[in-house]
Amino acid sequence: MLGWYPGHMHKARRQINETLPEIDVVIEVLDARLPYSSSNPMLAELVRHKPTLKILTRADLADPAQTRVWTEHFNARGDTRALAVVTTEGRQLKRIAGLCRELAGHVRTDRDVRVMVMGIPNVGKSTLINGLAGRVIAKVGNEPAVTKRQQKIRIAGGVALTDTPGVLWPRIEDQASAYRLAASGAIRDTALEYTDVATTIALELKSRYPQALKQRYRLETLGATGEEIVTAIAAKRGGLRSGGEVDLHRGAEVLLMDLRGGKLGRLTLETPDDIVPPEVLAERRAAEQHGSTDERSDA
Repeated sequence: MLGWYPGHMHKARRQINETLPEIDVVIEVLDARLPYSSSNPMLAELVRHKPTLKILTRADLADPAQTRVWTEHFNARGDTRALAVVTTEGRQLKRIAGLCRELAGHVRTDRDVRVMVMGIPNVGKSTLINGLAGRVIAKVGNEPAVTKRQQKIRIAGGVALTDTPGVLWPRIEDQASAYRLAASGAIRDTALEYTDVATTIALELKSRYPQALKQRYRLETLGATGEEIVTAIAAKRGGLRSGGEVDLHRGAEVLLMDLRGGKLGRLTLETPDDIVPPEVLAERRAAEQHGSTDERSDA
């Protein structure tokens, strides 16, 4: 299981816990290409009693049909609304204040609706904050964990936002999610082996969007394994060394950069059917722990 928990994230979790009692509505920012994997189960536990607005960012990079499926999935929950946006499109963001007021229910007219914005690193949270504020408030960057502390911002529509640092959870138990997060850039490239991420995600893309791979890299057929697909990409994109040896890392780099930049087209890496229930994850964890105990006993 992947473990990833920089020290500042402990502090962020404590700050969130301390501030939540004063909050009316929570905005959780998700990547529209992976709404399940980019949803932090630790945050879900913290805010389970608060109305939530799910903002699906990078909607222009996601498969629109799948975005509709995800929006309907979230809207089916009584205390949740979902809105897919491009965070640089101001017209789309104007709906957010009204949705927050709707979710908050009865709030005194003499005070703002208090909204906490949270999400994992690198899902576009800072760009969303800046778009809502109409000016640069939050630092934006391509690296995870740019925002390091809470910030409070008042926006139009009588809404007061509390921005929080991007927070991952201590242990990513669904390894399929871990690879999707790494492929999207939400986890630093040093956290997982680069070629492992690319070969795993290549098989995902072969299953979901085979034509996108063929068209982008001019491949007539796709290999049976992720390594074969990435090797073919490397051969097409400057990854051939002298003597005909293929640079697999070069193929991995090309695939992941193209995926993150939207050059493979509009695609979504998961559907609601890919959600693994918490009890199943708990069973996997117990089985893993049991296996580790057996190994120590054998030793």
